[in-house]
Amino acid sequence: MNSKDNLSTGSLEKLLADETLLSLPEAAELMGVPITRVYDLLTDRKLIAYVSDSGRCIPASLFGGNTTTGKFVPGVITLLTDGGYSDVEILEYLFTEDDSLPGRPVEALHGQLAREVVRRAQAMAI
Repeated sequence: MNSKDNLSTGSLEKLLADETLLSLPEAAELMGVPITRVYDLLTDRKLIAYVSDSGRCIPASLFGGNTTTGKFVPGVITLLTDGGYSDVEILEYLFTEDDSLPGRPVEALHGQLAREVVRRAQAMAI
């Protein structure tokens, strides 16, 4: 994690304060896959984890009440990663309220506004 991540971590903790955070084994159980598959998804940038004092955890909202992230979450993570955004910055973007959506991008990714979130991520990555 770079120094920019360290500066942002406090605001990310606030954004995720009311979120259900899944440990990596819990995420694997939810998805019905071995934990090694979760590690592969994290390595391949198809899933993103928050690093807390208790270790790496995955916000349950990334799954949108399902057992997978859907097709848009991995795409946005990849777009923003390719655009130079850190994990902390990506999570801050996904979990920050946006009145123009309305709601948070992470919720919009599981609904009618998913393509709009992808378009915004593309613009941010340029």
